[in-house]
Amino acid sequence: MSLDVFFSFNGNCRKAMEFYANVFGVKMPEQIMTYGENPEGAAEQDKDRVLYACMPMFGMNVMFCDVPSDEEYIVGNNITLTIGISNAEEIKRIFRDLSEDGEVYMPLDKTFFSELFGMVRDRFGVIWQLSKAV
Repeated sequence: MSLDVFFSFNGNCRKAMEFYANVFGVKMPEQIMTYGENPEGAAEQDKDRVLYACMPMFGMNVMFCDVPSDEEYIVGNNITLTIGISNAEEIKRIFRDLSEDGEVYMPLDKTFFSELFGMVRDRFGVIWQLSKAV
């Protein structure tokens, strides 16, 4: 099981990654996937926005993205915790428990990047992403 941090930005993800790489003395990610590279397609205005990048820092994966331009960007809600678990039943249990009195943002389902992925805000306002680890 792993616990990682996911930062979301409003179109300035690359600049933020450059800033953090400089501040913390780490390398910029070699691979930065844009919405334009998304196999599920993307809006034209989002094609150059960052869909996903990962930068190891402090012994953990720090992940980055830009929110799509048609989604509301709220400072304070732009940091989520991401759990990678290899056991699908455990993911389902944790997701169910976190969802109780919370709000499901994305139900558990197969995506192009994970065979099981979901996103939920728990009853305390913390946003969690759960993904089946390989």
